[in-house]
Amino acid sequence: MIGALAGDIIGSVYEGDGPRSKAFPLFAQESQFTDDSVLTVAVASAIRNGGDYGDAILRWGRRYPHAGYGGMFRRWLQSSRPVPYNSFGNGSAMRVSAVAWAFEDLETVLAEAGKSAECSHNHPEGIKGAQATAGAIFLGRKGGSKDEIRTLISGRFGYDLSASLDDLREHSTFDETCQGTVPAAAIAFLESIDFEDAIRNCVSIGGDVDTLACIAGSIAEGFYGGVPEEIQRQTILRLDGALLDETIAFAQRYGVPLRPAS
Repeated sequence: MIGALAGDIIGSVYEGDGPRSKAFPLFAQESQFTDDSVLTVAVASAIRNGGDYGDAILRWGRRYPHAGYGGMFRRWLQSSRPVPYNSFGNGSAMRVSAVAWAFEDLETVLAEAGKSAECSHNHPEGIKGAQATAGAIFLGRKGGSKDEIRTLISGRFGYDLSASLDDLREHSTFDETCQGTVPAAAIAFLESIDFEDAIRNCVSIGGDVDTLACIAGSIAEGFYGGVPEEIQRQTILRLDGALLDETIAFAQRYGVPLRPAS
């Protein structure tokens, strides 16, 4: 979960850019949380407090109305009677990471990931994106290998992971779908050597960078055993009080590695 927040914040200043070198500053003065972080915390809050995913997402989303939501999701937030709108946007995958830390078997993780998606992103591809991401995080934090994670994402969920990072850079586009974002984020993780490298891979691809890095960061956190201390520190220094309090409370309850900044 902390990896998702870190990826979002690091990627926030590079969103919409084209491919770039991996040698860039991880954090800048303008680095900030976006909707990816807000909705990640919303799902965590629903789990920790035993609430409904949709209610929590609405509550947190409305608390931060200018966090950078897509147009259809923003209309869903503003609706007096919000209903699922058949979305396959990558929002279902970027917000799901807490699910993989809170439950202790793969099938439950996949079922809960589906529930966290379907309140808004009830298209089969939206649900699949959330499930593939949560499953990958879960396997990683339970000691699974990269080959096992690759098999889950490509075998069970059918994502094509045959492209290389160089391929993704060459054909970089701004793709907000699960179909485009989840496999790219997975490849960025699979080709990484550590957490930081996974984030740098995402930023080097370009496009919807904050969400790519949010998803890849969430998988890398589970696989590599947490987020490096300085990246954690810089991340949580950029959360406001409500987001930070919920993040710490969730991390402490569910064993997410976190060293709060003083």
